[in-house]
Amino acid sequence: MQHGEALSADVDPDRPLAEVGRRNVLLVAAHAAARGVRVERIVHSGKLRAKQTAEILADELGCRVVEQVAGLKPSDAVEAVAAAMLDPGRPGSLALVGHLPFLERLASLLVAGDSTAHVVAFRNAGLVKLAASGSDISDAPGFSVSWILTPELVLG
Repeated sequence: MQHGEALSADVDPDRPLAEVGRRNVLLVAAHAAARGVRVERIVHSGKLRAKQTAEILADELGCRVVEQVAGLKPSDAVEAVAAAMLDPGRPGSLALVGHLPFLERLASLLVAGDSTAHVVAFRNAGLVKLAASGSDISDAPGFSVSWILTPELVLG
């Protein structure tokens, strides 16, 4: 999930979620929860807007494990995170809350094997589900895009 729309650095250097960003994250998270989406763990970059987004998502999805992890900042390399997600020894559902261009590069690497492939365009408060390819991730490493949920789609 890309964090919700944040205040500009001119307004607040910490860049918390703007009210519209908070509403849109809540809208998408509530919609996902109503359709049975559940995750076991949510991780975020530690930037305030990502932390706030992760907390809203966790509240709506009933997830009790929310933590900051290194390596999810906008310009961080995606290879280490991708390798961790491809590790069959780390089962379970995970939501990452982060930033552009990191999320787009990570999704491209996981789906197409190329971080520059531009597989999916994230949007503020947009939630993208990637599913492991094959019946077992160790059989066919990689992911496919299952669905994308944006505030605009929820509002119809």
